[in-house]
Amino acid sequence: MYLAAIPEKQWHRFVIRESYWDRGCFRSRDLVELGPDPSQYIVYPGGRAYYIDPNLEDQIRDQGGDPDPDALDDMLWPFVDKEIRHAVGAFRERQAPRESLIPSETPQPVHLFDKRRVHFLRFGRMDQGPIGRVPGKIFRPVRNRSRDEIEQYFLQAERILKAHERKAYVYVIFDLQRFFSELCAKAMPEALDQEIVDDYFVKELCRLNADKAFWAGMPMHDHLAAYLVRYLSMYFDMDYGHQNLMETLFNQFRNAHRRHQWPAKKNQVSFADASSVFGVSADTLKKMTRRELSRLFRQKAMAQHPDQGGRPRDFIRLSEAYKSIMQSKR
Repeated sequence: MYLAAIPEKQWHRFVIRESYWDRGCFRSRDLVELGPDPSQYIVYPGGRAYYIDPNLEDQIRDQGGDPDPDALDDMLWPFVDKEIRHAVGAFRERQAPRESLIPSETPQPVHLFDKRRVHFLRFGRMDQGPIGRVPGKIFRPVRNRSRDEIEQYFLQAERILKAHERKAYVYVIFDLQRFFSELCAKAMPEALDQEIVDDYFVKELCRLNADKAFWAGMPMHDHLAAYLVRYLSMYFDMDYGHQNLMETLFNQFRNAHRRHQWPAKKNQVSFADASSVFGVSADTLKKMTRRELSRLFRQKAMAQHPDQGGRPRDFIRLSEAYKSIMQSKR
């Protein structure tokens, strides 16, 4: 389940959609139309607390969807009041989207174009040589999802790009460096013949637009797909920006010798410990549905929130217990 932003003439229209497996690929379908202002589904009970309108979960369920309180909270988080986001943002743990549990007949490999985009947005490197050695969990946001959901993900992820990075980003994700033998092709594309680079970019853009495997689950058109139009603007309306040769060489050397270790996984909160936090027995917690647990959490959160006189330590324990028990019910 994800939030899709559909551009209109002067504004955006928001729709909650979900990916599903059908006829050999992942497809997407609309669940609930939110209109131009999703904030109407956010309820403020007082102080600096908020919760998602339970009626939204009912609307999703009526359309055959399975509403996830955590997913809804993440989708509508950008529309929460700014002051409240600033106050409670420290208590939120940003987690990578979990992989789809939808069964598929055949494994769905991540498209190379998606890998290049994730790799650049994650590491900011123009040299994509190490892309085959990075951990598979890096590509979790684009695995086992419909093409529409993947493109909506990149629409949001690409917002971190600065103006001087956008043309280099397009140069990398379309792998234009493979057409050149010059040493500067991997680090300083501005030193290449730009007319030749432009020709290769247009050809690669058209090739991707006609790639049926890439657009599986979406209708094909005889014109440029709407999700690719932004790359034309990034490439032709932007510049590579100034680069220092010595700094570029230093960054290449540093990245080539960098070693990274993943942090140890945090211990899960047991049902026995969570029962003391929620004030109910462990057996009751085990029998609760995700919806019932979410309602209990909201009641406890409103009472234990620091703005309501609660202690920050108790609120943090409550949040950790809720996330751990909610994950165990997936």
